[in-house]
Amino acid sequence: MPKFQQRPFSITIFVPDGDPDSLRLVEKSNWTGIGVVFNRTNYKQVVLQEEFERTGVYVLVGDSETSGLPTIYIGEGDPVKYRLNSHYSQKDFWDWAVFFVTKDSSLNKAHVQYLEARLIELARAAKQCKLANNQSPAAPSLSKAQTADVESFLADMLSIFPLVGLGVFEATESSPKAQQQMFYIASKGIKASGYEDPKGFVVLKGSQVMKTEAPSIGPYLKALRTDLLDGGVIALSGEYYVLTQDYVFTSPSTASSVVQGRRSNGRADWKTKDGVTLREIQESAAGLVENSGE
Repeated sequence: MPKFQQRPFSITIFVPDGDPDSLRLVEKSNWTGIGVVFNRTNYKQVVLQEEFERTGVYVLVGDSETSGLPTIYIGEGDPVKYRLNSHYSQKDFWDWAVFFVTKDSSLNKAHVQYLEARLIELARAAKQCKLANNQSPAAPSLSKAQTADVESFLADMLSIFPLVGLGVFEATESSPKAQQQMFYIASKGIKASGYEDPKGFVVLKGSQVMKTEAPSIGPYLKALRTDLLDGGVIALSGEYYVLTQDYVFTSPSTASSVVQGRRSNGRADWKTKDGVTLREIQESAAGLVENSGE
């Protein structure tokens, strides 16, 4: 699976009716695409926008009381309006959605079918969500030139998703860089390691996870551990579970709580090899920043 190169860019977000919780149109520098973000509650009003009349690919997003991960559904439409109309009346789980079209209507049916298949592939690999799609459609055959163009469009989409609150398509594949501070947990026979990352806190493949759970762990963390087990992110290995891949958690505390099977303050529990806590590292860094401004 190709890794998309990161590069500097700027975006603009236009709010047509002045309400930041309503329709948002997201554009990126030097890009023909446009992202459209909206809440389900105002769908009847926003569907009148011209962007809904174009060919595109969409993602429906919702939370679940039984899962620690967001639930998403990926689809395509030519135009998107008619598919979204159907989901508005027939799918209950989603609370908001985002879709991508182009300003010049250069996306065709085959293009968006390709994008749909690739997004489903990426979501399954990243294991950062519950995917409501029951099938994995095969991508249509495109010429080499068309494939390159659509992959470039996909890369731009992937750079925008996290900016609108949807970070579920990128698997944690990179090894920690030499300058990254490593942190460890050694508790009750388990050993885990990880590091801070712009996306959250990464726990490394091979880290051990407590099999048992404290009664006070809470429904969210309990559900998240179940999701990770069901998705194969953690697997049984002797007396403990073990991470089968590098995995990014939303916070150090979520990471340490999943690892230890109990509620945990990650800033206190993640420590360097010398026993320095993540909190102490962060406080020291904050002090350096304050002093540099004097």
